[in-house]
Amino acid sequence: MEYNVHTLPNGIRLLHVPSASAISHACIIINSGSRDEKPEQSGLAHFIEHLIFKRTEKRNTNQILNRLESVGADLNAYTTKEYTCIHASFLNPYLDRTLELFNDIVFHSTFPEDEMEKEKSVILDEIASYLDQPEEAIYDDFEDMVFAGHPLGRNILGTTESVNKLNKEDILAFIKENYHTDKIVVAVLGNYPLSKVVKIGSKHYADIPANLHIQTRIAPVTVPAITQSFQKPIQQAHAMMGAQAYSLHHPYKTGLLLLNNLIGGTGMSSILNLQIREKYGIAYTIETGYSPLSDTGIFSLYFGTDKEKVSRAWSLILKEFKKIKDNPLTEVQLQKAKNKFIGQIALGEENRIGLIVAMAKSLIDYDKIDSLETVFSKIQAVSTTDMANIANEILDESNLTSLTFYPLG
Repeated sequence: MEYNVHTLPNGIRLLHVPSASAISHACIIINSGSRDEKPEQSGLAHFIEHLIFKRTEKRNTNQILNRLESVGADLNAYTTKEYTCIHASFLNPYLDRTLELFNDIVFHSTFPEDEMEKEKSVILDEIASYLDQPEEAIYDDFEDMVFAGHPLGRNILGTTESVNKLNKEDILAFIKENYHTDKIVVAVLGNYPLSKVVKIGSKHYADIPANLHIQTRIAPVTVPAITQSFQKPIQQAHAMMGAQAYSLHHPYKTGLLLLNNLIGGTGMSSILNLQIREKYGIAYTIETGYSPLSDTGIFSLYFGTDKEKVSRAWSLILKEFKKIKDNPLTEVQLQKAKNKFIGQIALGEENRIGLIVAMAKSLIDYDKIDSLETVFSKIQAVSTTDMANIANEILDESNLTSLTFYPLG
């Protein structure tokens, strides 16, 4: 897909992606997330993401929320381990309104004490709700095991104790230390010429004081695999297995994305879904995931089942892993896997807001954005030898950490 990048003097990059649609999509991505928090400030990045919608130097909460919703637009935000993202979808005439609002909430929020206390209560409810969902909570506990002692292992939401202690000084210091202008991308996908995006983007972002990036992140060390289980007041058992994996920049990243999709990725035809669910009827949900990060990654497997079937499920899963390691894919099998993965990626391009966010992240991570043709070429370049090497490393049982939640009794 065609795109243009214009870098402002302060380092903020404007990404322009032309589109013929009457609907536009925009985002501002900040390369800062929960891994950048100090240990005692767990949940701070997410807390800030909530608070920027509460009050700015010229708007109250209602004015912020209605600024785009009043013209039928959609505004939202999220925080991850490495990013904070604000995004919006809107009709084409409202580009200026959208980019101005992004500027206002990100760079001119006031973080009043009364709003902070209210939002702490909201987040504590969010934490409680999350803990009531074992299929969600187990992911955080599992990541804490895989990244033991490292910020990547901490829950993005924080804890009740850490959230209650957060204050305005923490917020202002975090923004100053982590909102680096050369690691911020303002991206627009819409029916505009580049000149208009540059003009409007410059109007709202050129005067932001430069705050250039200094590398402070420390990569996690590999920790020994462990197995843990806990009893919880739940009806079904939930289980996870996995390990640290390749980073965004590792040459095997594409191969592991492909292997993950083959084993337990999107769709009903994955190896584990066909074997564990369709053949044996053991689990309603079984899936794998691979999330590459800037200096590491994580490969994981999740399933939920009756507690009496957990042992059988683990046995069958490890049996499938052994098959994959002992019987490398043939060229025909690999090409089928590639065709499926390529088709899914192509269909994913229809999600326009997801597309512009992904392109903005790529600009931060790689200082470039690969075309679909380049992405497909990288997938086609993965060899059967690559897949065998990846499978033998990532699916090595001795390196896999596991966690299981069992029902009480």
